[in-house]
Amino acid sequence: MTIGVTVLGSTGSIGINSLDVVARHPDRYHVESLSAHSNVGLMFAQCQKYQPKRVVMVDPIRAQELVIKLRKVRSCIDVMNGPESLSEVAGREDGIVICGIVGAAGLLSTLAAIKAGKKVLIANKEPLVMLGEHIMELGRSYGATLLPLDSEHNAIFQCLPQPTKNCEGLVTKIETGSGVRKILLTGSGGPFRTTPASEFPVITPDQACNHPNWKMGRKISVDSATMMNKGLELIEACVLFGVHHEFIDIVIHPQSVIHSMVEYVDGSIIAQLGSPDMKVPIANALAWPERIDSGTPSLSLLDCQRFDFEPPDLNRFPALRLAREAAEKRGSVPAVMNAANEVAVDAFLEGQITFDQIVHVVEKAMNKMDFHQEVSLESILDIDRRTRIYCVQSLQ
Repeated sequence: MTIGVTVLGSTGSIGINSLDVVARHPDRYHVESLSAHSNVGLMFAQCQKYQPKRVVMVDPIRAQELVIKLRKVRSCIDVMNGPESLSEVAGREDGIVICGIVGAAGLLSTLAAIKAGKKVLIANKEPLVMLGEHIMELGRSYGATLLPLDSEHNAIFQCLPQPTKNCEGLVTKIETGSGVRKILLTGSGGPFRTTPASEFPVITPDQACNHPNWKMGRKISVDSATMMNKGLELIEACVLFGVHHEFIDIVIHPQSVIHSMVEYVDGSIIAQLGSPDMKVPIANALAWPERIDSGTPSLSLLDCQRFDFEPPDLNRFPALRLAREAAEKRGSVPAVMNAANEVAVDAFLEGQITFDQIVHVVEKAMNKMDFHQEVSLESILDIDRRTRIYCVQSLQ
């Protein structure tokens, strides 16, 4: 019997790569459910190719368009709509859920999958940034298996002493006595690693989305360009592995071959290497604790002529400083940072603000919004909403 896989955000880059890996192993997996916001054309193609039982189109109008298309080819696939349907399909039946919805929009469906006690592969880092400790506690309470799909966090996971799944779920927390001294979180530095900050005001969205190594969606590409993505990953790593942010060093590695490293007390450093292709961490997490073919060509070490490393330039990339502050204060601050960043990135992509103003919008919101040390799902959703309203109004 094959395992059902639900892909939330199937028309995005994570979703497309996940379906590619799943399809390579029909003896192990089948597609259970898919979701997208409004990309009817690609969703229709995915329905024809992967034959899921059901799909969610969050946009009701696009959902109706999909229904019409499926009727024309006599398909019986169930089409649901609305954001609440995401949580419904995430919590259905047994199987694996891949959370690839960009931004805070993926929070509730991630929680639904966890509460169903499933194997949950988390690619959207925002839920862990917003409500990380609560999510990890839910995972333990409901016996869920939470595995990171971010290439860096998956690399760290592979370099750590391997945990086991028990009645309280998968424990990724670094335990006392494990011998781990430090996490080395690598990043490429994005497309503007050597660009003078004085040129940031004239950077265009297309330039910011032109990552030198990775093929990603526009939002995450801009985050990589500002290095806010690495700041979000810092907070995510603190949550996943139960460590203080000072336990983690960020290291710029332009080649994107070493995806992260773990240093041990005996002086050993274990690194995970691979081609810059998201199918590698997807295959690792999908089959864990086993290994399966990802479909990615093997990395040729003979072609890797050099590995460069350098510290991040905090003057050029102040988003990293803001992320450290959020990781130190915790509480509501990471959620504020994330919400403000989403608004600012959208504003930049729409031509409302310049590239260098993205981080200014985020810092202004972090200084303005009320601080709450204790947070819950309800309070975080309210903080997220109020932060977005504040940022939108400040940009008018």
